[in-house]
Amino acid sequence: MGHVKLHIPGPVEVSEKTFRAFCTPMIGHRSQAFKDLYAKIQPQLQELLYTKQLVYLSTSSAWGVMEAAIRNLVSRKVLNCMCGAFSDKWYDVAKRCGKEAEPLQVPWGSPIRAEQIDARLATGQFDALTLIHNETSTGVMSPVYEIAELKKKYPDVMFIVDAVSSMTAVKLEFDKLGIDVLLAGTQKAFALPPGMTVFVCSPAALAKAATMKDRGYYFDFVEFQKNAEQSMTPSTPSIGHVFALASKLEDIFQEGLEARFARHKKLAEMTRAWAAKHGFTLFPEAGFESVTLTCINNGAKPGGRVVDVPKLQKLVREQGFLIDGGYGKIKGTTFRISNMGDETEATMQQLYAALDNAMKQL
Repeated sequence: MGHVKLHIPGPVEVSEKTFRAFCTPMIGHRSQAFKDLYAKIQPQLQELLYTKQLVYLSTSSAWGVMEAAIRNLVSRKVLNCMCGAFSDKWYDVAKRCGKEAEPLQVPWGSPIRAEQIDARLATGQFDALTLIHNETSTGVMSPVYEIAELKKKYPDVMFIVDAVSSMTAVKLEFDKLGIDVLLAGTQKAFALPPGMTVFVCSPAALAKAATMKDRGYYFDFVEFQKNAEQSMTPSTPSIGHVFALASKLEDIFQEGLEARFARHKKLAEMTRAWAAKHGFTLFPEAGFESVTLTCINNGAKPGGRVVDVPKLQKLVREQGFLIDGGYGKIKGTTFRISNMGDETEATMQQLYAALDNAMKQL
């Protein structure tokens, strides 16, 4: 039946322009050509993340840098803010890295709130915390600006933020936030193929990392900084990804950052409206819904419509679209629809038409 268009939480659709850039003829990763390429996109990456710090490129999934942050920055104890499958996993990762860790667990569907973190940090036990800004398993977006305000109260605590499914879709002003690490994989709102992570570290994070004797090599933040100063990466990068990123940054700045943020917000509102039209409710607590994907109730919480999700997926797939049937312990009792990356009102209307047609057959 040909290509099935992706409206799952990631990977998302990759444009023909981006794919063409990805297939640019190869260059040497230690060549002047690569240095020039990295140097060209560095100011754009800094503008994208509202930072004066150098922005790093890691040839890995985001989990590589998420684990790296634990190894580079946790010397005493880490507070893992947990509100869904991926933030819950960070607690397990911390323990597997041999770190002392404590969960701050809230019910799935609820956000992490600043006052909850404040109460834990006030104990003085922690030198780091992990937070997922946009939890894709539940479609919940926690209030990162409110949480980041706590950094002023706890300056010695490393604030590590996963923006995997929000970076480029939401304004994230790294320097203004005052946090220590901000990271994202390329396969979500960047709308690039999976396999690369974009991240940035504060001067405090680099200073802390320099004191950690067991931080490893491949994901050594100090090595990333040393190499970025020379427009290089510590080890062989995925050069195709960097060409694709350069192309995507052209698209992002041609559209304009504020316009891009507004587009994602509008598309999320359209998807929520589609759900309401069909009698569904949303899984996230009101006011904390993601703007890059919508997690729709299908029996996970009282009230609202319930349908056969696998059948809905099948009917939509037959029309050329793929939606997600829920993740983790809420698989089947929710389903998720992505609007991130390059989607427009026109492309989302095509999806809604397919969904409408499928709903008539249930």
